[in-house]
Amino acid sequence: MSLAFRWLLRIFTGLTALTLIALFVVYQFTARSLPDYSARYTAPELSGPVEIVHDNASVPHIFGSTDADVYFGLGFAHAQDRLWQMTMLRRTAQGRLSEIFGARTVRTDDLLRRLDIYNLAVQSFEAQSGETKIALRAYAAGVNSWLEQVNDGARGRGAPEFFLFSPELAPWQPADSLAIIKLMGLQLSSHLENEVLRARTSLMLPDERVRDILPDAPGSGVAALPEYAALFPSVPRFAAGDPTPRDPLSPFKSRAFAGASNAWAAAPERSAAGGTLLANDPHLGFTAPTIWYLARLELQSGGVIGATIPGIPVILAGRSARLGWAITSAYVDDQDVHIEKLNPDNPEEVLTPEGYKKLRSRTSILRVKDEDPRSLTLRWSENGPILPGSHYDLATVTPPGHVASLAWTVLSPADTSLTAAMELMQAGTIAEGIAAGEGFIAPAQNLTLVDATDIAMKTIGAMPRRDEGHQSLGRMPTPGWLAENRWQGRLPYAANPEFLSPAGGILGNTNNKTVDRPFPLHVSWEWGDTQRIERWRRLMQSREVHTRESFIEAQLDTVSPTARTLLPLVAADLWFTGDPAPEGTPERLRQRALELLAGWNGEMNEHLPEPLIYAAWMRALQERLIRDELGPLSAEFNHIDPVFIERVYRDTEGAAVWCDVLQSAPVETCFDISRQSLDEALIWIAERYGTALESLRWGDAHEATQDHPVLGTTPILSWFVNIRQSTSGGDNTLRRGRTSGTGRDPFQNVHGAGYRGVYDFADPDSSVFIISTGQSGHPLSRHYDDLGELWRRGEYIPMSLDPDLARAAAVGITTLTP
Repeated sequence: MSLAFRWLLRIFTGLTALTLIALFVVYQFTARSLPDYSARYTAPELSGPVEIVHDNASVPHIFGSTDADVYFGLGFAHAQDRLWQMTMLRRTAQGRLSEIFGARTVRTDDLLRRLDIYNLAVQSFEAQSGETKIALRAYAAGVNSWLEQVNDGARGRGAPEFFLFSPELAPWQPADSLAIIKLMGLQLSSHLENEVLRARTSLMLPDERVRDILPDAPGSGVAALPEYAALFPSVPRFAAGDPTPRDPLSPFKSRAFAGASNAWAAAPERSAAGGTLLANDPHLGFTAPTIWYLARLELQSGGVIGATIPGIPVILAGRSARLGWAITSAYVDDQDVHIEKLNPDNPEEVLTPEGYKKLRSRTSILRVKDEDPRSLTLRWSENGPILPGSHYDLATVTPPGHVASLAWTVLSPADTSLTAAMELMQAGTIAEGIAAGEGFIAPAQNLTLVDATDIAMKTIGAMPRRDEGHQSLGRMPTPGWLAENRWQGRLPYAANPEFLSPAGGILGNTNNKTVDRPFPLHVSWEWGDTQRIERWRRLMQSREVHTRESFIEAQLDTVSPTARTLLPLVAADLWFTGDPAPEGTPERLRQRALELLAGWNGEMNEHLPEPLIYAAWMRALQERLIRDELGPLSAEFNHIDPVFIERVYRDTEGAAVWCDVLQSAPVETCFDISRQSLDEALIWIAERYGTALESLRWGDAHEATQDHPVLGTTPILSWFVNIRQSTSGGDNTLRRGRTSGTGRDPFQNVHGAGYRGVYDFADPDSSVFIISTGQSGHPLSRHYDDLGELWRRGEYIPMSLDPDLARAAAVGITTLTP
């Protein structure tokens, strides 16, 4: 017995020793790719020395003798910290993910090849200004200089992920940066999906019910649209959509995650310190590391500091000493789906206003890991690329003998958006900033600007020129062979909404409806917000003057105007009603939940139980309201629409009819649906979290899931690469934390402000900013998640252009010499 024990102990000790040795070897190899921020490197491409001062948060402050050298330094810094992320962004844009991930990403690559955004980026390089071409080439040279250091210095392949996937890296090209801008356009687009969804819904419901479930932003009404079945009578009344869940690697996000953001500004007369104020927090899907990277560039025109995206040589949101700029998604209606009629005698031709014309086509070879290459035939009509029915559920709205094409501003072969961003970064006044925006094509943004004395907001991005006789007003797919449905170029820049020097001294945008203009100057039918804007308006008007701190307070506000509006309506007949019920019964649980909600002020605080009860209730409520009318299509509505629920409970235009379950004999009332959905929500909560309602925490359900897109689902590795944080806020709070809406954890926070910045031009160096993870993309770096806890707590770091301050507590100074 003792002999067996000794052998077992020896085996256990040996296995433990081998495991420790293996871990040590793995650590040694992966740690080699950690950059040394105090090193000196030689770069023959430079015209003079470059210093990259990494401050105590590892934000690089880049100094060089020319602008080209500074952009070289930015490319070097981006590659040092985010090489894997940059590689993935490039591969995604090129439609080459399947070369390393296999069949898993074929669907994503297929669509990206058909959109052809990388080739369009290559063509767009020639449209850039001379200065922008110099910057792009210098930036690419900086990235490639680090790649040479990785190869020559055995620096762990540049990132740990390259030990698990192909380490082959092509040199960075200027077009790669342009392609990433177009890739961001994919993430910020939703009109295609909205058009298809509206068409599918109109095939199932009468027009007045479509207006309920897909309501317009409050404001002037819209003229009646034709039924989709009238446009295409041969389309089936219902066809099931594709249930395949989206891959985390896919840049194609559902309409609920099409981009969101907040920005607001105060003129000197509304500022306590007498200088302009600006706050900005653009929202994108959470990842580890975040898509944002903080940087400061010392250009010939002066210093600029703010948020960059690795792979793009520009400060997208930030400030100089003279000008601050903020971006929010403008939701410009910049996509149209066209249904193209095939020639029955030649499927390579489609009908046009001049008769049948041949489709333009090209073959593309898609290489797939561990499989034979696949050949794709890419086709384009005069309206845009032909998309298979398997994408975006287009098959459900495409009649036999037809195909769907897409018109989209992102697909411009002469996209000068980067040149516009470069000119904006070097502008010194609001007028110069607005002028720079004219060259911006896509994705359309609301650009909020402040200089020392004034504030302004301008929508930048191409707005398509449509015919007044467009059959669906750009809201649903239309026959592509009719001239009135085709785009007729771009509207003049002057037609883009503009707000200068407002009388009230306050400007802001939460992706809300900015103008109410008739078609075709409408800007958009689909807006990103109807709720946050109400809370913002209240906070801005509650003070005569504002400070940096009041802007931060608004940015971090977690009160839900939606909860404050819907709960009194939905629970109107439930408050403090019902017979006494013993503990442990469903009736008593319902009464306890209502007692908690009755004393709640709508604050979506991570430590409170009420937000979870409210969110689960509203989710169950909308599902009960729509599932009998929409059937499987109800799965497309996985986030509550506050305007829809309010219409139902106010019986706007007879919308209370949604409360009656069509398949049942009794006539259900909205009171019945409220009670039943609350009971259903409480059952779900009890099964998931228990029946002790008072001890529930919203933060347990509303974790920010900043997961690694590739390794985030890998056992064991996910513990090291994923960043999870308990967070406050919700779908409709200014501190927005968009919930997933699906799966076992429908309230996980998956989309929000990865960057926050507040700029005070009374004392510019007192400005602050933060990102949601850390600067480094290396899981072993202390800068991988060091800013994440500050972000979660609502704290910031200094955003100063003072070089002495950056050097004072620098973690290292990288020196590049010719």
